[in-house]
Amino acid sequence: MKRLRLSAAVLLGLVIVTHARADVSPEYAEKAAYIAKFIPFITWPEVAFAVSTAPVTICVQGADPFEGKLEQAAGQLKSGDRPIAVRYLPAPDPSTSCQVIFLGKGDEAAAEGTLDSVKGKPVVTVTDSGLKAHGMISFVVAAHHVRFDIDEAAAAQDGVTISSKLLRLARVVKPRGPP
Repeated sequence: MKRLRLSAAVLLGLVIVTHARADVSPEYAEKAAYIAKFIPFITWPEVAFAVSTAPVTICVQGADPFEGKLEQAAGQLKSGDRPIAVRYLPAPDPSTSCQVIFLGKGDEAAAEGTLDSVKGKPVVTVTDSGLKAHGMISFVVAAHHVRFDIDEAAAAQDGVTISSKLLRLARVVKPRGPP
């Protein structure tokens, strides 16, 4: 009888843990799809790439919340003739060439430091929901839906152009100032 109760408790615990993980995974699957789909609607200056055939590189700083879904989403798309690559950075690395950098939940100081270090460079910063620091694109979860805000002014300052098609899909857009 004790063994049956223990087995039932373990099974119930697994169901609860699996259900909790299932709640997180769809959010990050959706965010991964968004990040990959943003890329064709963004234009970088040529200086953002070491060579004309270099891929558009998405860097994920810190822990990987996507569980392989970002590679899945990015592997199906291109930006013009450029493939899309995904790299993981355990910590900020200024020597790494990234055209997009995702800053997840976690170390707020590291996120702010990274945002400061890429300011003025053609790097699209994407920040996770719940992070106080905001990138050019900031995820927002509202009413159980993943949405995003865009800081077009910051993108323009860094030499990045975001298509009006993508801007129309944003929840909030901070427009670029007059030329």
